[in-house]
Amino acid sequence: MNASFRVLIPATALMLPAIALPALAADYEPPMAIEQPAEEVPVEIGTGWYLRGDIGYNVAADADGGFDFRTFDPFTGAFGTSSFNTASLGEEATFGIGVGYNFTDWLRADFTFDGYRMPFDGTTSSASPCLATVAYVGTGCRSEDNATASVLSFMMNGYVDLGTYVGFTPYVGAGIGYSYVDWGSLGSAIYCTGATCPGGAFVGSTESGGESSWRFTYAAMAGLAYDLTNNLKVDLGYRYRHIDGGSMFAFDPSSAATGVSGEDPGFATHEVRLGVRYALW
Repeated sequence: MNASFRVLIPATALMLPAIALPALAADYEPPMAIEQPAEEVPVEIGTGWYLRGDIGYNVAADADGGFDFRTFDPFTGAFGTSSFNTASLGEEATFGIGVGYNFTDWLRADFTFDGYRMPFDGTTSSASPCLATVAYVGTGCRSEDNATASVLSFMMNGYVDLGTYVGFTPYVGAGIGYSYVDWGSLGSAIYCTGATCPGGAFVGSTESGGESSWRFTYAAMAGLAYDLTNNLKVDLGYRYRHIDGGSMFAFDPSSAATGVSGEDPGFATHEVRLGVRYALW
């Protein structure tokens, strides 16, 4: 083999890759870029919302003042004013339901609907006779009266949760709203008073129709909640609730007078409550 042939072979070998590369490059197609869809994150629609239910008992109910009423004399057509000698409000069970929202771990609010019944007992007395007849001249008159109010309160409440310690969360709160106070009829048993009362002391009975009205209401609360589960809390608390005064009962129909006779002065209740709160998430 001569020298020129030996030189030709390496040169030819060097040229082969250069010839093949353009051909391979022409046939090569880069892979297509496939865009991956964005991962869908589920939206927690219920986060922060909760339902609540409560039962309780009015351990005390206080009136803001005296229970006053108007009188009417059918013989003279004159009106007067008087007050119950004694008046007391009874204690009854309460119930409530509501829905609320946790804005933060410290701040929440709820809208509640509460109801309860409030008994009233009172007495009146007068130096005038119960009946305008000769037999009752020189005697006095006394009545024993009772009625019951049904109270429905619609409240917007705000609370501050004061931190959670081994599952216990103390809190304080306040609320405002309106209450619908529906007084039932006022029943009165009438008795003659005095040594000359004829035929026994009992004279008869009357019934005055009850009145109803919307009243401004405010409340203050404090309590302690405990985590039974991540979603369920049990709540033991105290609530002070104040309801403005308003119409209580109408005139006795036998008096020939119309309109409102009695009004209550407004009242406050002191309630012990036990409830549950269920978180909707």
